[in-house]
Amino acid sequence: MIRSDAEALVRKTMARFVDSELAPRAKEIDEAGEFPGEIFRRIGRMGVYGIRYPRDRGGSGGNTTLYCIICEELARGLMSVAAITAMQCLMGTNFLFHFGSPEMIEEYFLPAMRGEKVASFCLTEPEAGSDLGNVNTRAVPDGDGYRIDGMKTWVTNGPVADFFTVLCQTDPAKRLKGVNFFFIPRDTAGVSVSKPFDLLGTRTTKISELAFTDVRIPRRYMLGGEGQGMRNLMSILAEIRCMTAALAVGLQQAALNDSIRYAHERAQFGSTIGRYQMIQGKIADMATDLDASRLLTYRATRMIDEKISCIKEASMAKYFATEAACRAGDKVTRILGAYGYSMEYSAQRYYRDNRFLLYGGGTHEILRQNIARWAGL
Repeated sequence: MIRSDAEALVRKTMARFVDSELAPRAKEIDEAGEFPGEIFRRIGRMGVYGIRYPRDRGGSGGNTTLYCIICEELARGLMSVAAITAMQCLMGTNFLFHFGSPEMIEEYFLPAMRGEKVASFCLTEPEAGSDLGNVNTRAVPDGDGYRIDGMKTWVTNGPVADFFTVLCQTDPAKRLKGVNFFFIPRDTAGVSVSKPFDLLGTRTTKISELAFTDVRIPRRYMLGGEGQGMRNLMSILAEIRCMTAALAVGLQQAALNDSIRYAHERAQFGSTIGRYQMIQGKIADMATDLDASRLLTYRATRMIDEKISCIKEASMAKYFATEAACRAGDKVTRILGAYGYSMEYSAQRYYRDNRFLLYGGGTHEILRQNIARWAGL
């Protein structure tokens, strides 16, 4: 799958970091359930957060394929750290980079690239998940700025973020054509954050609700032209789906590695269990799913890098890879038997963390409907 020296270097660098610094502490970090500030800043110093952005604008000069290699390797070590990194590299900073003023870039974007500020992205509401035309958070013109009122939920990094990119409705009659993104610093009056949700998996990823009450921001904090919110979101949707697929690839790789290791070590009836066909069958299924997921994912990322439209290919990658991650999470617990039920082993974490992948970037019910339509149904 490696096609360039840059890809080989990024994978080698991230694999070394995962194997030496992240994976050995994964259990400890997951069980603590706290935002891993030290590791977050360490990743920032490595230049990871700017991988998608040009060097002359504070980034690292990479592309979507390199971004997804980073996501994959981090997910192999610990999904929650990978999810935090994915947010910082893409959704949390993308619109600020493209539409922020020079002052906003200097005060927020560049520190975010260094890991000194945490970014977040707010789409979902209690009554608006997949149906973004039903967004109720309102941004109303107010003097030389806007007044924002509403609520967001399932906000990744919400409890720890320094700034938010928030989807708001400026003209309810226009529904999707009336939504826009706005930049809101955390310390703005009227912004309140709920306590973190108690999560099944990705325990280190802090997620919460966010309320806006009479929040007033300057006009320059609209990120993009009036009524361009959905268009701007669609411009990164394929990247979001590829990123989610890459996270799934990383989890599958970790589950497969643990399964093979255990199958070599565990002896029953005078032989290691890896010699039994039932175990071999599970390993074969996991390895095939992993290869197919990786091929689908990087086919789509390379299309993005070549500026070829690939929403179909990205959707297929996201759908297949995340479902395969769920299958891998199940199989590894079966191969480990009772040990797969023990909190001392990583298998239970893969089983829990894979659910995180199912919802972002489009539910699978919607993805399957779209894929069927693209197939000609």
